[in-house]
Amino acid sequence: MNTLFYLCFTVIGSLLLAATVSAGNKQIVGWVEKARIYPGNLVLQAKMDSGADNSSLNVLDVVELERNGEKWVRFELVNDLGQSVVIERRLVRVARIKRHQGMRQERPVVRMGICVGNYYREAEVNLVDRSKFKYPLLIGRSFMGEGLLIDPSKQFTLEPACGEQPSVE
Repeated sequence: MNTLFYLCFTVIGSLLLAATVSAGNKQIVGWVEKARIYPGNLVLQAKMDSGADNSSLNVLDVVELERNGEKWVRFELVNDLGQSVVIERRLVRVARIKRHQGMRQERPVVRMGICVGNYYREAEVNLVDRSKFKYPLLIGRSFMGEGLLIDPSKQFTLEPACGEQPSVE
């Protein structure tokens, strides 16, 4: 009986150690978290989506601009507390997104800084009307990179704690 207990304890301990080692320095996040957007310094609720390549942001009133021969966009972000900020970003590209119904949609793409917990990264974010969705920010794999692991049994486990971030270019 003692041998069986020892064997079970050893196997369970090994499995827990293997899970910890594979997590490495990755931050574990819930499937929904709070994220801070830079520039703008606005906190939004974000759905972590490992099935999406890129991130999408709910914006209002996208206006195209030209600045020094480059294309820029101006848009407004509003969080669930009613706080809003107007942001201007250089247009990186226009993404063609294939929708579930087979229709294609063009979306402007800009670089934004995003903070989840203490994990900060700059990523391309496509701008779209997500007002019909519960979460204004969808965070895809290109942001998560090697730094985040999603625990689907958790939500809102972290507060954005990245501090002041440099201006995103």
